[in-house]
Amino acid sequence: MSFDDYGQLLFERRDHGVLLITINNPEKYNATDEQLHGELARVWREVDADPEVRVAVVTGAGRAFSAGGDLAMVERMAGDHARVSHMLKEASELVYNIIDCEKPIVSAINGVAVGAGVVVALLADVAIAAEDAKLGDGHVKLGVSAGDHAAIIWPLLAGMAKARYYLLTGEMVTGAEAEKLGMVAKALPREQVLDEALRVAEVLATGSQQAIRLTKKSLNNWLRSMGPTFDQSVAYEMLCFLGSDVHEGVAALREKRAPVWPSAR
Repeated sequence: MSFDDYGQLLFERRDHGVLLITINNPEKYNATDEQLHGELARVWREVDADPEVRVAVVTGAGRAFSAGGDLAMVERMAGDHARVSHMLKEASELVYNIIDCEKPIVSAINGVAVGAGVVVALLADVAIAAEDAKLGDGHVKLGVSAGDHAAIIWPLLAGMAKARYYLLTGEMVTGAEAEKLGMVAKALPREQVLDEALRVAEVLATGSQQAIRLTKKSLNNWLRSMGPTFDQSVAYEMLCFLGSDVHEGVAALREKRAPVWPSAR
């Protein structure tokens, strides 16, 4: 199977069926625009279908894993029912395609991970983070509710108290803090992250494939059981894109000022 039709993902086939996937738009810190969001949503189906792939490792080019949604994309979505409807479908596919991929996925979180980036980072079966990486779901700071992946995974990984705190405030958590909370498997110095992710991938790729894949499938039933909650959360997120707060959120970010939310006046 070929991965030649991807524009913002790079692919490197390594020994033992390990596929290294690199999010590749370093000039914009791998921020997610429409093209990258679509590629991140569909790539896991193709990883799952590729008979030569046993394990996927995903990382970011440069110093970021993926620095959230591109503001221009957010502006195009705001108030546009057709775009929002498309994103509702695609955001759901991103989460479920990762969960349903039989092959193990290892994330090498080499820097900031926000938006669709943190979806991939935290839904990976094994997450290895740089100690100084920053992870977060900043939806509320944009004026939309936490959707994407938050309701399906943050309470399970961090516990409800911490999930509520970080998702309601939009604050970031470092890789070192994420390890203490149980959100990632390991936190290491940045220069060691990819090497460790590839080491773990080789262990998985040379192990009993049926045993590993069925273990993943069983564990991910915890996430599947939260499907209705996730479906509702992503619908609420998209509803907010049709409101007025998101316009102020984008403007405040562009102007580097505190937002004055229409809903809070």
